[in-house]
Amino acid sequence: MVFRILSSAGRTSKAIAASAVLLFTAACDELPQVENPLATLGIGGGSKTAQVALLVPKGSSTAGVRTIAQNAENAARMAIADAGENVSIELKVYDTQGTEAQSVAVATQAVAEGADIIIGPLFADNAVAVGRAVAPAGINVLTLSNNTRVAGGNVYVLGNTFENTANRLVSFAASQGKKRALVVHANDTAEQQAKAAVEAALARAGISAASEGFDLNQQSLQAAVNRAAGRSSANGIDVVILTSSPAGGLPFLAQLLPEAGVNPSTVQYAGTTRWDAAPQGFALPGIQGGWFALPNQARDAAFRNRYSSTYGQAPHQLASLAFDGVAAVAASLAAGGRQPLSGAGLTRSRGFEGATGPFRWDANGRITRSLAIATIRGNQVVVIDAAPAGFGGFGS
Repeated sequence: MVFRILSSAGRTSKAIAASAVLLFTAACDELPQVENPLATLGIGGGSKTAQVALLVPKGSSTAGVRTIAQNAENAARMAIADAGENVSIELKVYDTQGTEAQSVAVATQAVAEGADIIIGPLFADNAVAVGRAVAPAGINVLTLSNNTRVAGGNVYVLGNTFENTANRLVSFAASQGKKRALVVHANDTAEQQAKAAVEAALARAGISAASEGFDLNQQSLQAAVNRAAGRSSANGIDVVILTSSPAGGLPFLAQLLPEAGVNPSTVQYAGTTRWDAAPQGFALPGIQGGWFALPNQARDAAFRNRYSSTYGQAPHQLASLAFDGVAAVAASLAAGGRQPLSGAGLTRSRGFEGATGPFRWDANGRITRSLAIATIRGNQVVVIDAAPAGFGGFGS
């Protein structure tokens, strides 16, 4: 076997984001009728207006990042078209170029030009700087980042987070009677964050946790596999949670752990990444029958179909985040109140309807998104626990 993992030691949060966003969801066999998540807002009364500043890296030196920026703008405009005749949203787009200094400069400009709220920027470090810059003006920031470390104050995270996925996955594991978990992870920044999120979720669920880490090379991974197999046998592990992605160590772990004796017929495999992103790995023994979380696939397919029909190409996976930001603004305006875009307006308990399903923020700017639990059966993605349609009794 030839073992190749692209080195990511010491990579920055910007590099993590740029690599992660290249994964696309698997297409559905049949696309449902296009849905309009904003169609049932119940808008009434007089006109409600807001100026939204969209901060995206249109002038980035990286082609893939420029694609995300354009797709985000397209999706935001699509959401504005859904907002209803009594809600008026003026969208102004500002180019951050992907840098902190430019992000702060255009955010300051946006506030001076009358922005009521900011959607973006994309990268976590830029979002922190923008949040600080506009806080004195009382402006909230809905960042496209998924890094919860930037959440809080006037910064709200739109991206699906490690914590959200871990909470959903572990909650399902607990409901299936799992008691002893082993977390296997790479020792890089992203997977360390995923590991911490999983361990916190396991602790809340009352599931005991152990972990095994590896560096991004064949020798270290094989040694971790051997240790994991020993622990699994000695400690009665009933669920192994893998934090690696299909583009990283997942295919190797899904092959080597079963070969080392962690039998998928007696130990449940689960993962914190989108296993459906790489159908070529579906036949691996650790993938077949494994659990992972994903959005409502009918809603996701409807959004992608509508975007494709409107713009002539499939949207980037992150485009829906900009749609959701505008959807939240529109719904908050429609709900009324003296300060609909304040923290109170953005953190309502029933949340908002987004492109791929319901979502809501807590008072600390952390997002909960409705997710389904899926598995792989016969090399096909099968949903085994549907994404909740709302937040009655769901999440925390």
